Amino acid sequence: MRADRLVATLLLMQTRGRVTAGELARELEVSVATARRDLEALSAAGVPVYPQPGRGGGWQLVGGARTDLSGLSAREARALFLLAGPAATAAPEVKSALRKLMGALPGTFRAEAEAAADAVVVDQAGWGERPKDRPPMVELLRDAVIARRKVRLTYGGRQPSERLVDPWGLVDKDDVWYLVAGTAKGRRTFRVDRVVAAVPTDEPADRPSDLELAAVWDEVVEEVEQRRSLLTADVVLARRHLDVMRGRFGRHCEPVADLPGDRVRVRVAAPAPIMIAQELAGWGALVEVEGPDSVRSELARLGSELVARYAR
Repeated sequence: MRADRLVATLLLMQTRGRVTAGELARELEVSVATARRDLEALSAAGVPVYPQPGRGGGWQLVGGARTDLSGLSAREARALFLLAGPAATAAPEVKSALRKLMGALPGTFRAEAEAAADAVVVDQAGWGERPKDRPPMVELLRDAVIARRKVRLTYGGRQPSERLVDPWGLVDKDDVWYLVAGTAKGRRTFRVDRVVAAVPTDEPADRPSDLELAAVWDEVVEEVEQRRSLLTADVVLARRHLDVMRGRFGRHCEPVADLPGDRVRVRVAAPAPIMIAQELAGWGALVEVEGPDSVRSELARLGSELVARYAR
């Protein structure tokens, strides 16, 4: 998480006084490009860090080799703790880092920084849902990513398969964890809760030197969303229900035309006709599916089954 890195960057600069982007990249297990962007982001946000070119140069905080971070303004300190505070509810390491940073702040800023850290709570469980536990395999895989060691995965359901992978990084998407890894067949993504076993090896992992995990994950998301939108259907409904429909289909619900009577035509998408029909069946007469016929047929079949079971 970037907030963690920004806090860690400030603490590292406080301890060492001056760091290069390369040193920061090694310490935080990120690419040099990512470390440089984080330093530039801190500078652009007004945090008093500046680069010193030439041999023996690097980035340092204004105020000397060991600063008390007094260069931070009250607004900057508040912004930093607002950013990192919610993450601390689930990450003990971030809590520890915030406490250390709090001690380095001028006394006049601490009260506001403490208030900012406690101002936001992130509750990732939806209404009616239980909080999801982090899969126990996450910690093991995270350590393998940091150590840059290959992992032997046993993955799958009834007939698990075993493969040797190069772990590139972990992604938490809506409380579901994924491992992005290199394999003999190229990049692959594994759901961590489907990993039956994982054994780190002593063999160094092959990780592209210019790999940006966020950019790779964007590619994964785009590929998955394309597969999820193989079939589209045109649906007419009252405009007042549009937000609810968007909530059901997310990015796969696109308004395409305004219609008389304050109605709207939307285009929804899913991998198969039955999946669209299942989402729409509960709407009853509130919606009209104009096509395709495959979705209309699935709706008719579902309706017939319900009538056969529940009609008196």
